[in-house]
Amino acid sequence: MFNLSNLRATDVKNDVLAGSVVAVALIPEATAFSLLAGLSPTIGLHTAFILGLVTAFFGGKPGMISGAAGSIVVVLISLITQHGYEYVLLATIFAGVIQILTGVFRLGKFIRLVPQPAIFGFVNGLAIVIMLAQIPMIKNQGPQMYGLVALAMLIVWLFPKISKIIPGSLAALIAISAIAIGFHLDTKRVGDLADISGTLPMFHLPDAPLSWETLKIVLPYSVIIALVGLIESLLTMAVLDEMGSKKGAGNQECVAQGVGNTICGFFGSFAGCAMIGQSIINFTSGGRGRISNAVGAILLILFVVSLSQYIALLPVAALAGIMFVVCIRTFEWSSLRRLKRMPKADAVIMIAVTLVTIFTDLAMAVIFGVIISALVFAWQHARITILQQQEQGDSKTYQLEGPLFFGSASAFAELFSPENDPQNVVIDFARTRVMDSSGVEAIDKLSSRYQQAGKSLRLRHLSEDCISLLQKAGPYCMHELDDPDYKVAADDA
Repeated sequence: MFNLSNLRATDVKNDVLAGSVVAVALIPEATAFSLLAGLSPTIGLHTAFILGLVTAFFGGKPGMISGAAGSIVVVLISLITQHGYEYVLLATIFAGVIQILTGVFRLGKFIRLVPQPAIFGFVNGLAIVIMLAQIPMIKNQGPQMYGLVALAMLIVWLFPKISKIIPGSLAALIAISAIAIGFHLDTKRVGDLADISGTLPMFHLPDAPLSWETLKIVLPYSVIIALVGLIESLLTMAVLDEMGSKKGAGNQECVAQGVGNTICGFFGSFAGCAMIGQSIINFTSGGRGRISNAVGAILLILFVVSLSQYIALLPVAALAGIMFVVCIRTFEWSSLRRLKRMPKADAVIMIAVTLVTIFTDLAMAVIFGVIISALVFAWQHARITILQQQEQGDSKTYQLEGPLFFGSASAFAELFSPENDPQNVVIDFARTRVMDSSGVEAIDKLSSRYQQAGKSLRLRHLSEDCISLLQKAGPYCMHELDDPDYKVAADDA
């Protein structure tokens, strides 16, 4: 929530100016995504208003901008095509509820499982996607358009070096608009994209039968929408955290996104999430607090309700130039330098996530990156070896090294040959950690093999819970006082 006691005049000014730029920058994407889904442009603008206002008050990351996102619209297209707009509203409400529950049960922390190479790939992929989204708006518009875009980019870069009074992006918007309007230049305007005039969002109950058949249609979409929205929002938060702002609260953001999307569904709008491009515009324009979110949302709805005829005059070149600079600033250029020093597996993950983000969608890219990273990790650590073995008379001791888990269970079984061992065998786990139930099962099976061979097997330095999970080892386990105190994951944990 807003903490008025900590507000400073400079911060308020920066937030208001940054929010003004964001409000204008939200229009092309919200409009384009609505049209992509076959809906009225005002529906996407209402989504940006409602979600932006809710996250301004309750979001876990002040200054992070939310609105109508292409990654979610792509999911909704098939639902709209097959079942209609009312089902989209129902899916949006259920997605919001799922997001609220995710935050309440504190599951937002699982974003930590996304490895750094995957985050680099996500950021780089989205930067390229944002850039590609600007090209259709400016292509085939002649040298005049390209000149205005280049000038807008130049102003965004250079103006902060001249003055800090207003953000460079706002200066570019004012300057390019003044040139285009003042000289009556024949260049594409915001009004050429779509008619954004409309009214305030109105309460609307989804006109879809609330039955089991409807739920079977809607819930799969709701789950995907919820996951895609949270992944994009929490990764955007991680990017802003790395840019130097105060660390965000992931679970709080999950709840805020859920509340916002639920309200969107009841007010005739589709779901949305955090938008990395607009969030970076806000951040680089000086917007760090909740006021910037609120100003952006309130100005956006004012544009729709009463100022649409003026906003329609703004040149698209100014917005495209600003977004091109956002692409340059979003792309993690340092990751290219790190490619040479990265392990090959990490480099492959980063490049793969970038490509999947560009050609499919964000959720698929992140899930792909996490799965590949997990498999690489398992492969690299699936090594368990016999560090030392000693044989005296009819006794033999094996000392193991390395983790015992699902990835190394097969290699563990291949280390031993009960038929060729002496009568008494000791396996020392002092330098081996049993990490999951697959490891316990591997020990259990090995104990059975020695039992069937008529050999005596003692297991040393196993944790108490590991011993309690073993079934076949029974009296063959020897529990010593210096056993490790770590815990093992059981199937019923």
